[in-house]
Amino acid sequence: MLKKIFDFVDTVVVTMNKTIAVGGMALGVLLAFVNVVLRYVFNEGLSWAGEMTNYLFIWSALFGAAYGFKKGIHISVTILLHLFPVKIAKFFVIFASAFSCLFLMLMAYLGTKLLILTAEFGETSPDLWNIPMWIPMIVLPLSFAAAAFRAGEKVYEFAKTPANEVLKTSEDELVHDSAVKE
Repeated sequence: MLKKIFDFVDTVVVTMNKTIAVGGMALGVLLAFVNVVLRYVFNEGLSWAGEMTNYLFIWSALFGAAYGFKKGIHISVTILLHLFPVKIAKFFVIFASAFSCLFLMLMAYLGTKLLILTAEFGETSPDLWNIPMWIPMIVLPLSFAAAAFRAGEKVYEFAKTPANEVLKTSEDELVHDSAVKE
């Protein structure tokens, strides 16, 4: 039962990450292009397009980064880990992922607090039809919570991986994943 719940959450998070990352980037590029054409060809522009494009790119970047935890594509320096026995190296890899998970959970929590504070102040966007600013800012707790979920998932995966395979797994993950799909 717990595995089914975890698999469901995993599917929801990966779908959300990929959809928002790709959709935000595509819509942001399209909106920026349309606004440039309107400005330089027709001497008219969309007053709200600049701010909306910024938010689309921010959403895309943050959800793309959350998805990066799933694929293991974030930068990690493992050169020193090869100097340690495999069990100690495994401990450090798990510790780094756990620390990342805790940091991302803290960012999700602080993002939620900022969101609540923004809503309480009643701040609105003058360029985006006076929508409440908490709407575009909801990306903070959502994306950081998704990234924390992914980092926690890595802790679990590394914990169940044999010590002699952890460094290879953490370094070769991206290469292995792309080779399997081809």
